[in-house]
Amino acid sequence: VMKLNPQQAPLYGDSVITVQLTEEDKVEDDVVFYLVFTGSTVQHCTSTRKINPGSLETISPGHDCCETVKVALCASREGHPVLIVAEESFQFVQDEAYDAAQFLASCAGNQQALNFTRFLDRSRPPAADVDFLDEKVALAFRHLKLPEEWNVLGADQSLTENIPRETLMHFAVRLGLLRLTWFLLQKPGGRGALRIHNTEGATPVSLALERGYQKLHQLLTEEEAREPDSWSTLSHTVHSGDYSVKHHRGLDVYMLTAE
Repeated sequence: VMKLNPQQAPLYGDSVITVQLTEEDKVEDDVVFYLVFTGSTVQHCTSTRKINPGSLETISPGHDCCETVKVALCASREGHPVLIVAEESFQFVQDEAYDAAQFLASCAGNQQALNFTRFLDRSRPPAADVDFLDEKVALAFRHLKLPEEWNVLGADQSLTENIPRETLMHFAVRLGLLRLTWFLLQKPGGRGALRIHNTEGATPVSLALERGYQKLHQLLTEEEAREPDSWSTLSHTVHSGDYSVKHHRGLDVYMLTAE
């Protein structure tokens, strides 16, 4: 028996999972533990890091759908066959950050929806909440399978820059969401959005200035601006065919995903 804490993770993954081992599994130092998550179409294998003799830590993989999967704790030791030590079930769920990312992605060109996001801004959340929101929504956005033609400015590309309107970029900047702003800047229409005035005549750049968001203003105006530090910058993914390997530098955990 092993205990996983928590027993679920958001679809986009990248959250810390702790594995509590039972007495008899607390073994010598030369045993390597890893977890295998088996879903209906995708399988992930993650390495673990020992916190103490009785517990391990790993990073949850990003999964392709909401479902309960089987997790096997495997132990390997040089010169011995790989053993399955314990099995447990684990759930991938769609959380609020994922809902928010889907909502925002779908309302890129929708003025009514974007005006609703302006209304949200009147109750400015505290900085710690903004940071949490920024991290989670940016991770979720990264995990969404956006259609090829997706654009920060919405589907109607015939609108010229002279038509005053709200954009997703105004939304991200107004709330001070650094990582989401960076993510949108890399997408089609992201740079173009910086020049668009809303009905008050504000561009995302002037909003950042007016609100005193210095880091954000740098991000929007400097040529060499780098990606803001975040959980996602701690990981590096390499894709090859149906496989991908991700290295999470923060915990030094590797993850292999196979379709």
